[in-house]
Amino acid sequence: MMSVIAAYNPAIRIPTVPDAKSIAEKEKAPAIEPAAETKVVEGVTVTISADAFKAAGAAKSSNADIDDSGLDDNVKQVLKMIRQLKQQIAEKQAELAAVAAANNLSPEEARARTSALQGEISSLQAGLMSAQTSLAKSMKGMSAEDSMKAASLSM
Repeated sequence: MMSVIAAYNPAIRIPTVPDAKSIAEKEKAPAIEPAAETKVVEGVTVTISADAFKAAGAAKSSNADIDDSGLDDNVKQVLKMIRQLKQQIAEKQAELAAVAAANNLSPEEARARTSALQGEISSLQAGLMSAQTSLAKSMKGMSAEDSMKAASLSM
């Protein structure tokens, strides 16, 4: 009831009682003192070579022509996806060729790896077809110049 009066009359101050639990916890908790000496623990050190920086720059610049094309952002994303899928397909096909050329695999192991890689290639090709269909739909509303630009960038 006293708090209601204080709410209507700011001149009246009601003292608050500190929570008994927090006082008891503060008394029980031991004081933590900082260590006299702090040892520096070394972690993993990563060194990036100049070739890695060049490769990272090349990856960014590989899509620079798409970014600078002036096409809509959704078309740019589809074009980048098409390039990425084509690259992944080429990598999987190279792995498939390596499995076919490997002499150290048993026939069962070679069949299993070949089957797995063919499945991955199939799913990547399905994704590529889907992306190309999406690009074709987007190109219907474009000018002839933008359509030609998008088609050339997708190659």
